[in-house]
Amino acid sequence: MQLEGKTAFISGAGRNNGKAIALKFAKEGADLILVSRSLSEELNDVAAQCEKLGVKALPLLGDMTNAADVDKTVKAGLERFGKIDVLVNVIGMRPHKPIFDFTYEEWLEVFAVNCHSLFHLARAIAPGMIERKTGGSIIALGGMAAMRPQPLGALVVSSKHAQYGLIKSLALDLGPYGIRANLLNPGYTANVRRNPEWYKHLGGEPSTDAELAVTPLRRVATNDEIANVALFLASDQSSYVTGDRILCVGGRYI
Repeated sequence: MQLEGKTAFISGAGRNNGKAIALKFAKEGADLILVSRSLSEELNDVAAQCEKLGVKALPLLGDMTNAADVDKTVKAGLERFGKIDVLVNVIGMRPHKPIFDFTYEEWLEVFAVNCHSLFHLARAIAPGMIERKTGGSIIALGGMAAMRPQPLGALVVSSKHAQYGLIKSLALDLGPYGIRANLLNPGYTANVRRNPEWYKHLGGEPSTDAELAVTPLRRVATNDEIANVALFLASDQSSYVTGDRILCVGGRYI
């Protein structure tokens, strides 16, 4: 098993890509700290499914945009498992509307979710990785907004580009300690949309026929396919990959 003996911290673990990554890591032997801001029943269910696969899982509620919550959840995870080898930050916000229609408060909220959360988590977890001298892997989920501008997506694109800048900086500063940092960019994925109104400019769904027509594979990704790439980045299979952005977009940017 590729992650046997490791402990992974996964934010946004209650649904969609976060849930799939948790289950994939559990199958590969990782103990898990699973965090969500809400969805406690769903999060507990994910933890139970992971434990049925023979690993230990600790479900925790916390807001990863809040530094105090981050510190609290990381402390609880360390008290339970003694270490964190892999950090996967899955949470994200993708509202789309004209740039000058956003309020200042919305601007701050989207940056808090898409970028500040990664800073808080890396600040809380990386020092322990450095102290243990056993390396580590930091993974953030970006998306196509981290690649290029999108219609009505100025706020999402800006925050996701900032996220990638932080990933590159983490890779540079933490590389001497054997800690890697990478951005996983999913394309259109079969997620359950909690905010379908964000995609009104695409007809209500981000995976319309017109959008898929310019995707060579002509389909959306499954959550499991995104989790496969996360496993690669978390495992020693990617031991010489850092500061990079890995695309899982069905060939969209050929």
